[in-house]
Amino acid sequence: MVSGYFDNNKLEWNAILKDTDQNVPTGPTFAVVVAIDFGTTRWEGGDPGVSNQKTPTTILLTPDRKFHSFGYAARDFYHDLDPTESKHWLYLEKFKMKLHTTANLSIDTDLHAANGKRVKALDIFAYALKFFKDQALKELSDQAGSEFDNADVRWVITVPAIWKQPAKQFMREAAYKSELVSRDNPEQLIIALEPEAASIYCRKLRLHQMIDLGSKTAVNGYNPTENVGAGMTQAKEHVRRNRQSRTFLVENVIGELWSELEEGDRYVVVDCGGGTVDLTVHQIRLPEGHLKELYKASGGPYGSIGVDYEFEKLLCKIFGPDFIDQFKVKRPAAWVDLMIAFESRKRAAAPDRTNPLNINLPFSFIDYYKKFRELFEKPEVSNIKFLFLVGGFAESPLLQQAIQTMLQGRCRIIIPHDVGLTILKGAVLFGLDPGVIKVRRSPLTYGVGVLNRYVEGKHPPDKMLVKDGTRWCTDVFDTFIASDQSVALGETVKRSYTPAKPSQQVIVIHVYCSEQEQVGFISDPGVRKCGTLRLDVSGTESPAARREIQTLMQFGDTEIRAMAIDVATSRTVKASIDFLSQ
Repeated sequence: MVSGYFDNNKLEWNAILKDTDQNVPTGPTFAVVVAIDFGTTRWEGGDPGVSNQKTPTTILLTPDRKFHSFGYAARDFYHDLDPTESKHWLYLEKFKMKLHTTANLSIDTDLHAANGKRVKALDIFAYALKFFKDQALKELSDQAGSEFDNADVRWVITVPAIWKQPAKQFMREAAYKSELVSRDNPEQLIIALEPEAASIYCRKLRLHQMIDLGSKTAVNGYNPTENVGAGMTQAKEHVRRNRQSRTFLVENVIGELWSELEEGDRYVVVDCGGGTVDLTVHQIRLPEGHLKELYKASGGPYGSIGVDYEFEKLLCKIFGPDFIDQFKVKRPAAWVDLMIAFESRKRAAAPDRTNPLNINLPFSFIDYYKKFRELFEKPEVSNIKFLFLVGGFAESPLLQQAIQTMLQGRCRIIIPHDVGLTILKGAVLFGLDPGVIKVRRSPLTYGVGVLNRYVEGKHPPDKMLVKDGTRWCTDVFDTFIASDQSVALGETVKRSYTPAKPSQQVIVIHVYCSEQEQVGFISDPGVRKCGTLRLDVSGTESPAARREIQTLMQFGDTEIRAMAIDVATSRTVKASIDFLSQ
């Protein structure tokens, strides 16, 4: 089986030959696995002064809102437009983070283009995914010598681990709209969590593919204790020399690090991207090498893009927000030039610089550093063997130095050479074997509101409801799964529901969530309605006096799934959990 990845930023194809001796994932089989690392921005550059940067996640729509171009092509075309004309075009950048920062994300959520006009976020993400799909299929067709069928591709889209269920569902809806996959074949698309993908790849690292920041000896002739920046430059050159064409192999083999890992060993993966910083803690389970998540994914919007936002805020403070907003619209080319110049200065920042760059680190950088320290105080994160630093922002010498200082030799810090592609390559491996992560931790507590028999002294008087002479307690939180609870892949939570009347066609149940582990009532502080469980019971009518619909919910995968059957007839009931229609 041949699998590969497609990178939204460098449009590369990467083939992996699947080892026939490895565990073959259950479910439908595909000829190719293609992963899309949908980034906010990238640390590496192609502009003068930005030596290695990958294509930015920017998109340009024509005045009549049709897709025009993506990445540098979009940026450069918009840059060259006459200002009188450019105000009619819709240019969007760094839009990925909108899915995390929008409180009530829905199918109708809007984005603001550079000219201030609103555009549906779903349209933008769908346009981007269609662009990636077309590029990947063209590359596959070129290599195969004939037109490659999209039905033969298993697609993997990476998202930050801290994204809530609505954002993951939104990305899936965009995939349906872009015709990347169809609703009739949802298994063709896997949503992968970025640090999990990185973790899968990092286990396979070989000594020549990484830099060990804590090593006292040279790796590939480089001593990391002397000059971290020089090591990263050397590593990037090493990776670049091995990319002689758009097609190149990634070894799906056991790396030297694997031989150092034993049953029960723990390691942390820190994914420092453009928009977010994600942390995941995994434990090795031998002999197969499956992974168990020890602590729920944590992090926040603390990526390198925060430095850009702080720079923009500084400009607003000096010149006034009205002027900056107008400047972006009236002089788009000049604004793009200004941000390119800033990007160059930002990348030049390093701990050993003596001449000032006059750029302060944003609050988010400091805030992330504090949260990072808090994580290492938790018992689940004790006795860590390795810390893998991945993602584009991981190339920042300032970030590397801060982490080294904080850890003070408590564990080995490993940076893969192809640090910006680690997630992408891991996502392909995940697509080959989605069952590699056997146990995850629930990020939130999920449940529904139910009626329980009223118990005097236990239940609040204001929750009492008398119905047909029986006293009930309303708003009781029936917990499906608790925050930070371990849940195995494939493990289900069972509940039975009964239609209120025989003619009922759809059962609609509100799903609530909370960050608290213990929840008593759906009215408790911090509890909010987050989704809807829909059971389509039409066509399952039966003479049975009481219709029982048994519902199974899975919380161990990257997305929450629901299945249901009518117990009396054993017929399948269409079940879904919707997190976007609040």
